[in-house]
Amino acid sequence: MVSLKDISAACGVSVATVSKALNNQSDISAETKERVRRAAAEMGYMPNAAAIALKTNRSFNLGILFVDEARSGLTHDYYAALLDSFKRKAESLGYDLTFINSNKNRPNRMSYLTHAKYRGFDGICIACVNFYDPEVVELIRSQIPIVTIDHVYDGRMVVLSDNVRGMRDLVTYCYNRGHRRIAFIHGTDSAVTRSRLSSFHNTAVTLGLDIPDEYIIEAPYRNTDKTYEATLRLMNLKQPPTCILYPDDFSAFGGIMAIQHLGLSIPNDISIAGYDGLRIGRHMDPKLTTIRQDTERMGEIAAEKLIHLIEQPKSTLIEQVMIEGSLYEGGSVADISAK
Repeated sequence: MVSLKDISAACGVSVATVSKALNNQSDISAETKERVRRAAAEMGYMPNAAAIALKTNRSFNLGILFVDEARSGLTHDYYAALLDSFKRKAESLGYDLTFINSNKNRPNRMSYLTHAKYRGFDGICIACVNFYDPEVVELIRSQIPIVTIDHVYDGRMVVLSDNVRGMRDLVTYCYNRGHRRIAFIHGTDSAVTRSRLSSFHNTAVTLGLDIPDEYIIEAPYRNTDKTYEATLRLMNLKQPPTCILYPDDFSAFGGIMAIQHLGLSIPNDISIAGYDGLRIGRHMDPKLTTIRQDTERMGEIAAEKLIHLIEQPKSTLIEQVMIEGSLYEGGSVADISAK
């Protein structure tokens, strides 16, 4: 491994001069800095991470807390795309990422906060977790810089997808295509679910829609078995809906299977729509109508905000950043306005 002493010998300057040149200190001439840096690059010099951490009191490492109870992990398109964007932006700003150990069955495991301190994370992104877990709350109450995704804590930076607007746009689109009997299979309780459900009801009231209680059913996100069952319940009602909205694009496949089981077709007999904008929905026939969440922008902004909070804590505004999605019309919602 190349050391400062090796570079010093190659350049004919002292070790102190090499150190100052590599750290861009002002009492070294530009010519000497360039000569030292060129030699360091040619010799393959890499600064020691532990030494940098000791000197700067920073690890340049960010923790990622991702606990997916559905066990879909990073095969979940939404979180995979979001975290990939977060990773690329963080790495471009000089930071590495490490996942916080979330396996609670592991012997002698550390709590989230203890693990974060052990690793010396400069900051943490909480992307998918039970936000009411006592260990998560303990982490939130710590002094570590944190950004959360789609969940608001007082005094913490958060990046949110605009679920209220997304659901309003989706319901309004279905209404404009003539649908008056719109059912909503929503996800299990969370901040995201509550926002979407409130927006669904508020939009229905604004549009003058009367939504029967039996049109509202809960099913876990990404659970095709439960949405299959829920779809059969809706279609067996005395007056079934003409359009069904699903918790997410993946769970919509459970509904599609149920509709096919009944010998019906989409959208001729029943219209459907998802939420998230997963690529797989665009390969269906017909293409799935959905709300595309801007995961690229969400991940990028989350990384930028967290790193800004780490590097400029006194001047960084703790805020809620709302990222808009967009309606993808697809072809799974029929226009029945002329019927």
